[in-house]
Amino acid sequence: MITRSSPPEARRATGPRSVPLPGRQEQCLAIDELTDSVRAGRSAVLVLVGEAGIGKTRLLEYAAGAAADLRIAQVAGWEPEARLAYAALHRLLRPYLDRTARLPSPQRDALAAAFGLAAGVRADRFLVGLATLTLLADVACGLPLVCLVDDAHWLDRETVAVLAFIARRLRAERIGLMIAARDEPVPPPALDGLPRLPIAGLPDRAARELLALAAPGRIAPLVAGRMIAETRGNPLALIELTGQLSADQLAGGASLPDRLPLSQGMRAHFLRRVRIMPATTRSLLLIAAVAPADDIAVIWRTAALLGLPDDAPDPAVAAGILTAAPAFAFRHPLIASAVYSGAPAAQRRRVHAGVAEATDRDADPDRRAWHLAEATAGLDEDVAAELERASPRARARGGYPMLARFLSRAAELTPHPQRRAGRLLGAAQAHLAAGDPVAAGRRLEQAASGPHTPAMRAAAQQTRAALAWFGGEVATVVSAMMLEAATEPDLPAQLSHGILFDALTAAMLSRQHTAGTTIADVARAARRAPGRGQAPASTTRLLLDAFATRVLDGFTPAVPHLRAAMVALRTDRELAHGAIPFAAIGNWAAQELLDDEAHEAILRHAASLARERGALHALETALHGLASCATWAGDFARADALYAEAADVGTITGTGDDGSAARQIELLAWRGREAPVRAAADCAFNDWEARRGLAVVGNHARNALAILELGHGRYQQALAWTLPGFHDDVIGQGNRMLPNLIEAAVRAGDRPSAQAALARLAERASASGTAWALGVLARSRALLTDDDGAHARYCEATEALAGSRMATELARTHLLHGEWLRRRKRRTEARTHLRIAHDAFTDMGATAFAERARVELLATGQHGRPRTVPAGHDLTSQETRVAALAATGATNTEIATQLFVTASTVEYHLNKIFRKLDITSRRQLARALAAPPD
Repeated sequence: MITRSSPPEARRATGPRSVPLPGRQEQCLAIDELTDSVRAGRSAVLVLVGEAGIGKTRLLEYAAGAAADLRIAQVAGWEPEARLAYAALHRLLRPYLDRTARLPSPQRDALAAAFGLAAGVRADRFLVGLATLTLLADVACGLPLVCLVDDAHWLDRETVAVLAFIARRLRAERIGLMIAARDEPVPPPALDGLPRLPIAGLPDRAARELLALAAPGRIAPLVAGRMIAETRGNPLALIELTGQLSADQLAGGASLPDRLPLSQGMRAHFLRRVRIMPATTRSLLLIAAVAPADDIAVIWRTAALLGLPDDAPDPAVAAGILTAAPAFAFRHPLIASAVYSGAPAAQRRRVHAGVAEATDRDADPDRRAWHLAEATAGLDEDVAAELERASPRARARGGYPMLARFLSRAAELTPHPQRRAGRLLGAAQAHLAAGDPVAAGRRLEQAASGPHTPAMRAAAQQTRAALAWFGGEVATVVSAMMLEAATEPDLPAQLSHGILFDALTAAMLSRQHTAGTTIADVARAARRAPGRGQAPASTTRLLLDAFATRVLDGFTPAVPHLRAAMVALRTDRELAHGAIPFAAIGNWAAQELLDDEAHEAILRHAASLARERGALHALETALHGLASCATWAGDFARADALYAEAADVGTITGTGDDGSAARQIELLAWRGREAPVRAAADCAFNDWEARRGLAVVGNHARNALAILELGHGRYQQALAWTLPGFHDDVIGQGNRMLPNLIEAAVRAGDRPSAQAALARLAERASASGTAWALGVLARSRALLTDDDGAHARYCEATEALAGSRMATELARTHLLHGEWLRRRKRRTEARTHLRIAHDAFTDMGATAFAERARVELLATGQHGRPRTVPAGHDLTSQETRVAALAATGATNTEIATQLFVTASTVEYHLNKIFRKLDITSRRQLARALAAPPD
């Protein structure tokens, strides 16, 4: 059997603990620490980085000996498989696939799709990563596990991403992960930030010891010195040189060549050794370098198709190029690389063609199509079409990156200009979905030169708009060409609606900053799109109708459309579209109607779908929305946890901390944190609004600043921040701002502004009819009522808001009611409402509003209870997330699924949380987290 790595099946090493390698004591100590940590019940990660031949593989062998009493799993990257998604992961996990029945069904299905074992399911790499983590943690339950990964620079990109995903989540699973990768040109970027151990050349003394062992006879000190200097102590180069130089040269009796055969010469050396093999052996070696490493049947079938004898591998075994049976393997990966790169192009194509013919068309259509493509010189529509037909399976196995590779290669083989442009356009969209806008831009530019159908022109415009999104240029997304393309008479309705949804969304986000058109122009184009009024309508069509009506006809005519869209958003299984997840915009319908229940339900549904499918961009968006829900509900600790989780997801997707303060500005404002709020507002105004054209972010910041000023009792400043929002009337934000404007205007003495805002709120709250809307309407009317009728309106507001999730608005209503009663000299009644408000704001952590209530209580002759902060509340962001979820009653398994970790990691964090909060059970978590630390 021929393989290119150690057999992947897990094993129990039985030999003694490894003896430290000469010159590698420091590295061996680090490896010992890793294995000792795993034995002690913890997890550990180490990435070995160094040039080819530096000894990384030998250190992994030492690690296998050091973990002799543990379970070991091994895999090595292989250059010909580097473009085949999850190829190495399959080899690593193959011994454990019988355990997949224990995985949650979404994880199990994703892993099966990644390995080509299931059809109709997407192999999202984050679900695959979570499945791999869960599976390995299950394996390690019986005996601690050490995973050794060699030649990570030749792993397929998807496997590297999964390994990096796992490495960043290991805590208490009893898993050790060691990864070896070259440092030239650079290690895989996915491994950045993991604990790294650089491997340099051997020190002089150790290098001389190695030469003494490797040389067939005596080696002169001066010769050894030159060899060490020119190899920089590279062990493999030293060993290979002892075989290249004659005994006289090594002993100093004959002169050395001007240039020793090093680095590139090493590869040339391997090629020289291969080229002296018989032709049949060279052909077999090339087959082994091309065919799937884990499919020996394909290797032998290909060999038979090419007429090779059964004894073809024997000379390579005898020469040490392949290891001995029963499991043949290349002695060093450089040999395989040299075999493939050194073979004539025609011979490589011949072998690829043989492998394609030997591959089962039904079992592995994507692998077969890929090898057919590699076997093709020039243009070939039949092969291009087969690649395109196989691309959905490639996507199911390797996600959008694999789809992009297949469509790009298909385009390269396509003779027909229009078909070529269509495949390039598909590749651009796949690159964009994979998060690679640079590659998407290149493919889109290549597609632009070909003839386009109306549908292709529209799709190209949509892709250009998406590229603008990725570049942060939201104001430039909409263009006249985009609207023209979207309204082509023969365009499929789904594509037309999708383009118009992107355009209308961009216009609503950028508003006055929209370049080349207006939000009204886009709304009119959306209204003209085919399919309006037809049933059943897609969620996209419903949202288009709702927002177009809202822009062109006003709030009240839009209410039925907004409600229909909200109903669809609660159940739609396809909540992602184009460049923006529906959840980012769809919940505006709920905010416009001041429907807190629908708002949270839509976002919970979107987050659940995103977790299920590993759609992290959509998940990040939904988490930010849910954090706003938690803020309005007065659960600031939960909001913190959601923002922290969103930040963690952003790290994975590459958005990182981009504008995180601006996103959290409303929570900061409720907490009364003046300096952070103003810094976040500067970011919102200067970066998000002025530079990127996102007007809604600036408007959101103004509303947050108004909340900050209201908390501190600075009503004139609050009014200044709310008046621009009243005039702009931003969809999804303008109605939320109205109660703030009314309170600020009344207290600042600007009754005309308050009455104008109340008239708008009365119309819209009555049309909406939600508890939130009717509650703030009654409170606002009370503020403008000069007689004793205000009392009844305040009571009406309290009753309505008590039936909503809006704890912040309910507490504000009690505060305003108490202030009104105190001014009416009704101190006893005032104390009741002011104490309720003070206690609620204190428990939330809304310090400015709590202080405002405390001062009012003092004026009635009573003191508010002091705010207490739990001792030792120094939780990390991950601990905060775990604690917040556990406080809601979630099990360890449920928490692990949400946070993409294992149940044992959750237990590990909970133990630390209990110590820090000085509690002993989950039942105490909610109270301990009620107030954030000072």
